[in-house]
Amino acid sequence: MDIEQEQAELIHHFVKQASPLKGSLLVPVIIEATSHPSLFSFSEILAVPSFAELEGTENSRHLDVLRLFAHGTWTDYKNNAGHLPELISDQVLKLKQLTVLTFAETNKVLPYDQLMQELDVTNVRELEDFLINECMYAGIVRGKLDQLRRCFEVQFAAGRDLRPGQLGNMLQTLSNWLATSENLLVSIQEKIKWADTMSELNKKHRKDVEDRVEEVKKSLALKADIDFRGHEEIYSESGGVMDYEEDRSRPKRRRHPIS
Repeated sequence: MDIEQEQAELIHHFVKQASPLKGSLLVPVIIEATSHPSLFSFSEILAVPSFAELEGTENSRHLDVLRLFAHGTWTDYKNNAGHLPELISDQVLKLKQLTVLTFAETNKVLPYDQLMQELDVTNVRELEDFLINECMYAGIVRGKLDQLRRCFEVQFAAGRDLRPGQLGNMLQTLSNWLATSENLLVSIQEKIKWADTMSELNKKHRKDVEDRVEEVKKSLALKADIDFRGHEEIYSESGGVMDYEEDRSRPKRRRHPIS
C-alpha cells in the first residue's frame, strides 16, 4: 500500500469515528489521530462539524492541538505550550516530522544548524538519525545528507495541509505562472515565424545566386564558342596561309650574278 492510499484510509477511519461523537468524547480521537505513526494530514478530520463545536468549551485546547498538527510546527507548540495540553512522546515525534515537512515545502537545502534549532536536537549525529529513521524511512521525505556542507538536500517531501489563505496564494501563483507561460509561448512562436521567414529569404537568395552563376557560365560558354569559331574562319581562308608542301614543290628561281 502506498503512502497516499494509506493516508486516505486513515483519514476516512478517523472522520467516520469522530462524526457521531460530541464534546469530551472527541479528545481521545484527537490524541489517537495526532499520535498515529502513518498519518500526516489532518484538514479533513478538522473539517468534521463536531470538532468545530469544541470552540469556546473546556475542550477547545484539544481543538487547538488538532489545528497545530494540521498547520503548525514544533516551535509553534513551544511558543504556546502554556495554553495547550502537554503532548505525549508520539505526538512530539509526529510534530517534529511535520516541522521538517514544513521547511522542505519551500526550501530544497535545509541547513543542519536550522534543523537542530527547530527540532531541539543537540548534535549532528542525533539530527541525521532523526532524518534517516523518522523521516526517510517513514517515506515522507527523500534526500541526501551532506556532512561536508552540513545540510540536508531535499529531493522529495510529502505535502502538508493547506493553511487558511494558502489556497488563494497558490491560485494566484499558478495564475501568474500561466500568464508568464502564455507570454513565453507567444515569444517562441514569433521567433519560429521569424526563423521561417529568414529561412525562406535565404533559400530565395541562394536560388538567385545559383541562377546568376548559371547565367555567367552560359555567357562564358557562348563567348568561348564564338571566339573559337572566329579562329577557325581565319585559318580556313584560301591564300591566308601557304601550304608548306606546296612551297617545296615549286621550282626554285636561279639567281643570275650581277655584272
